[in-house]
Formats: sequence, C-alpha cells, structure tokens
Amino acid sequence: MVKPETHTRSASDNVAHVSILGATGSVGISTLKGIEEHAGRFDVTALTANNNVDLLYEQCLKFRPEVAVVANEKRVDQFSARFSGNGYKPDIFAGSHGLEQAASLDEVDFVMAAIVGAAGLPATLAAARTGKRILLANKEALVMSGSLLMDMASQHAARLLPIDSEHNAVFQCLSGGSEREVERIILTASGGPFLKLPLKEFAGVTPEQACAHPNWEMGRKISVDSATMMNKGLEVIEACMLFGKDPSDIEVVIHPQSIIHSLVAYVDGSMLAHLAYPDMRVPIAHALAWPQRIHSGVDGIDLAKLGPLEFTAPDQNRFPCLRLAYQALEYSGSAAVILNAANEVAVESFLKAEIGFTEIPVVVDAALQHVEHENMQELEMILTKDQQTRLFAKRFIEQTGLRH
Repeated sequence: MVKPETHTRSASDNVAHVSILGATGSVGISTLKGIEEHAGRFDVTALTANNNVDLLYEQCLKFRPEVAVVANEKRVDQFSARFSGNGYKPDIFAGSHGLEQAASLDEVDFVMAAIVGAAGLPATLAAARTGKRILLANKEALVMSGSLLMDMASQHAARLLPIDSEHNAVFQCLSGGSEREVERIILTASGGPFLKLPLKEFAGVTPEQACAHPNWEMGRKISVDSATMMNKGLEVIEACMLFGKDPSDIEVVIHPQSIIHSLVAYVDGSMLAHLAYPDMRVPIAHALAWPQRIHSGVDGIDLAKLGPLEFTAPDQNRFPCLRLAYQALEYSGSAAVILNAANEVAVESFLKAEIGFTEIPVVVDAALQHVEHENMQELEMILTKDQQTRLFAKRFIEQTGLRH
C-alpha cells in the first residue's frame, strides 16, 4: 500500500535530476513549468516525446537535457537534424528501448511517467527496476501490470508517488490515520461534458464534443476517457493496486466542480478531503517536493467565493465503462489488460470518426467476454495479451459493422 512516510531527500540535498517521459504532453509541459519555477532545485536530465519533435526540440534548447528520446523511430532523423550548427546536441535515442534508457539513467533521481497508454509500461518498469522515485501519471502502466510494478518497486526500493489528482489526494489524506483505520476511499469524478446530456443524444456525440472537458485541460485520449468515465474506472483499478484495497472499498461519486479531488473515510465516521482548483500543477508540485511543499503556481481556494459543491452517485446507464472496470476487477488476471487495450483501440477509432461514442463500451465489453483471461506474471505475457486484445478489438469493429 502506498502510504506517506517521513524519510526522503531533504532540502539540503543536491539538486534532483529528473527524467520526463512524455515531455510534450499536458503533464510533461506542466512538470517543466514547475521545474522552471524552482530553478536550482531540479535539473532536467532526459526528455522524451513520441511525434511532437518540434516542441521537444524547443524544450531541449531551453532545459538542455543530456538525453532526448523520440519514441517514433521514423521521426528521429528529423529531430536530430534540428541541432545542426547550434553548439548543443543531447544524446539522442529512439523507440521503446530509448524510453527505458531515459527512465533508468544512473544520474536520474525522479522519473515523471507521463506517457499515455500501454506504451509507457516498459519504461515505467525500468524506472522501478533501477530504484527511482516514480511520479506516476500513466495510470495504464499500473492497470496493466498489476502487482508486477508494485512488487518491482518494493524489491528495488523505488518510490511510487501518484500524479493523478485523485490518487495524489488520497495519498495526502492517508496521513490522517493508519491503514487499518481506513474504511473506504472515495474518488470524485466531474462527470465530463455529458453529465446532463439526454441519453438519446449520446449516439451523435462527436470527437470534438467529447474532448471539450468542462474543468480540465487534457489530451484527446484522456478527455474521451473522462467523457465515458473509463478514466475513472481505470483510476479505481489503480487505487486498488496503489493502496491495497478491494474494489468494494473504492467508491466513486460525481462532483461536477472538481474541487474535492478525493476523500478517505475512517472507521470513526470522519472523512478527510483534499481540495484544490483543478490544475495538474498542484499534484505535480506535491510529488516533486514531497514530503515538503513548494509553490505550484496555482492560487489557493477562496472558500467564500466557491459556491455550492455537489455530489451524486454515477448513473451506470450513462457511464457503462465504469461498470466494465469494476467487472474487470472481479475477473482479475489479465482482465485489466484486456479492458485497457480494447478501450485504447475503441477510443482511437472514435477519434478517427470510425465508430460512434456509444460503441466504445460495446467494443470493450466484447473483448472482456471473448479474449481469454490468464494470470499475468511477466512483462512479456502482459504485452502479448495487450496485442492479442488490440487485434481482437480491431477485427470486432470491422466484422460487426461498427466501422462507419
């Protein structure tokens, strides 16, 4: 169980060297803003990107990392050529192996694991295997790997600090009591852009509408996951792994204002809640400096101006993906791998306007029902099951006529 402790790097220690996996995404950009605000406390050692080599190049010029990685090997030459004649060039690596190198460099202390989806799993495991402090923003890595990542982190004295606003909030609220005194964990969900949209209109939802989150600025895939509430389902699975809880101990409530990010209920009837404006810079700053606190660049809450805070139970008819996530937890084994892989394929197809919004859970449900469930003990088994599920989901979309 991930629980606050008291021993770690002190303010008087040397500068912390940071590797950012997924530097050009929203979490990576926010992390670099936090590092820039606290110049002299952190040093950027490695930056990685998949396709956005233009932004990666600008980031390299600004932060001067020793290593840069382009995951898409087809873009490496284009990226490398940008450094011609400017007097600075980092060591440049490519592909999944390059990501693992960036995550496991000897001089790196902290690894921001912010690569969206299954692509971030091998590098996150490499960071755990080399005993890094892992700022875990890639929930899919933990969803897929289950106990493998947790066991590897424990074995190699790596430290997992959650970056998802909900899990970071839980982590902070757990300081209020011992593990045995925790009754349940409550994760809040905004409900996304379609909380009050009539169900009969869901079939006509466009990718642009699904990506227009009312509270958070996120990438397109995560925004769609928020709209379907699959994002919250993945967070339930992640919470079970991070905090050593059963699915029945994790509750989800709709909280449209996104001010309370999570709560922990204790056996004495009390609850501790974490409040902050919806901005990823808050959990990022917490994890970078933990157990100390640094300014995040986000204003504190003015309670008098806040207005009412609402809480309701999620409607399973409106958000079937949340039910599917709990179902995957009941199946255990490789079910979470299947859930995640099928969802990534379905969301990608939706974003390409190949399937409708309401067909995303149809694809995921079919995969859970028809792809064989197995016990996952090694990374190779996980990656094989991931690919097997992706192939099934793509064929299902084509053969059942879901593809428009």
